[in-house]
Amino acid sequence: MPMNTNRWNRLRYSFYTPIYDKIVRALEPARKKSIEKANLDQSDKVLILGCGTGLDLLYLPKLNSISAIDITKSMVDQTTRRANELGLEVDARVMDGQNLEFENAAFDAVILHLILAVIPDPNRCFDEAVRVLKPGGKLVVFDKFVQAHSKAGLLRKMLNPVMTFLATDVTRDIYAIAGNNDVEFLYDDEAGFIGFFRHVLIQKSEE
Repeated sequence: MPMNTNRWNRLRYSFYTPIYDKIVRALEPARKKSIEKANLDQSDKVLILGCGTGLDLLYLPKLNSISAIDITKSMVDQTTRRANELGLEVDARVMDGQNLEFENAAFDAVILHLILAVIPDPNRCFDEAVRVLKPGGKLVVFDKFVQAHSKAGLLRKMLNPVMTFLATDVTRDIYAIAGNNDVEFLYDDEAGFIGFFRHVLIQKSEE
């Protein structure tokens, strides 16, 4: 089976769902920092694109509107359970992040944690995230990227076949993914783990 497909992602992440929180436990401080840097307001309408088990819900401020989507039903179910435990109203749906079923300019912020390095077509996913953002809206990104405009080093190249099979690509460039979208990079810095992860905050142009 090809590794870079929605079908494969559904299969492997359905398998990972019961143990996912334990797998990513070490990343939680970085996840929290990413959301804090977004400086979200209570009135913001927020989309969590690639919500996984809903761990981002633990670190969001009290918001009036939260939507969450994932390609894997078991992950969406877990997000719904977590939202209920936290007393949050979350519109959680199974949806392809490359084909969002939302209107243009529907959200003030889109959270993209650990998804752009996993999804088959990150450029299309990014384009869709920008499309559903309001002018001046923010893209809150935390994932595995090479340094700005650089190529993957030897270690990343050696690890990538195994990592791609297990979970994720480790050779992607967020600037290449952003492509020609009218956005501004507000923040880009290493998020630890031997430089494999980065925090990135991006703003859509005000138009």
